[in-house]
Amino acid sequence: MSIVLDGKEIAAAVRREVAAEVEKFKAKRGRVPGLHVILAGEDPASSVYVRNKEKAALEAGIAGRVHRLPASVSEAELVALIKELNADPAVDGILVQLPLPKGIREQVVLDLVDPAKDVDGFHPVNAGLLASGRPGLVPCTPLGCMRLIDEASKRLGGFELAGARAVVVGRSNIVGKPVAQLLLARHATVTIAHSRTRDLPAVCREADVLVVAVGKAQMIDDRHVREGAVVIDVGINRIDVDGKSKLVGDVHYEKAATRAGAITPVPGGVGPMTIAFLLQNTLRAAEARGV
Repeated sequence: MSIVLDGKEIAAAVRREVAAEVEKFKAKRGRVPGLHVILAGEDPASSVYVRNKEKAALEAGIAGRVHRLPASVSEAELVALIKELNADPAVDGILVQLPLPKGIREQVVLDLVDPAKDVDGFHPVNAGLLASGRPGLVPCTPLGCMRLIDEASKRLGGFELAGARAVVVGRSNIVGKPVAQLLLARHATVTIAHSRTRDLPAVCREADVLVVAVGKAQMIDDRHVREGAVVIDVGINRIDVDGKSKLVGDVHYEKAATRAGAITPVPGGVGPMTIAFLLQNTLRAAEARGV
């Protein structure tokens, strides 16, 4: 029987760790870290995500503000706001919630965020720092994946990530590439695969650690999982089951769990970790800025 990696439980521990460090930061600096989130438009899912981020930040003792802008906001207005936040010494972290309204170029907007305040870790400067093994802000979801892998290691008797075979299915700039870089930094032997990889099941079965972020519902099943492997499912997809909507991952949980040593569920696996590491990134950005 697989060990279920409860992301809610592990994320709660990370958030407690961040809250304790925020108190130390406050005692040393006389202020708390500041996180500002930009929400443009009225996308229902984005509104829920932003409320959850705002609530988590306040619970951790981080000063947060959400800039709620109408869908009619212009790119010029958004650019002006980002420049204002870049210059504000009370702002340590800036997060632009995606998607943005039609007519606004997302990459132009994201690239304007000060890399030192880019708590999403998406800026090309931070991507380059990660790729070259230098300190910088790293995307939150890959950081959450690494914490889940470490928790799996503890619960499986402390397997060594150094020298282990890791396969990452998915090559996005948000998850696939950065999580591969983080695994390389921990001395794993890493293969990046994707939906067009030939004989994908055979490639995946080589993995001691299998991270899946490909965006295709239940694409990975027991045929892809080596006995005892750690399976981290980053995907979240909505499918119809007997006329009812259901959230599932990129991994067919029930099938993969018959072979995995440890596995994340969907929902309740990687998702909660992303917000927890957003808070940690905000704290790290505040510490690095020295203000």
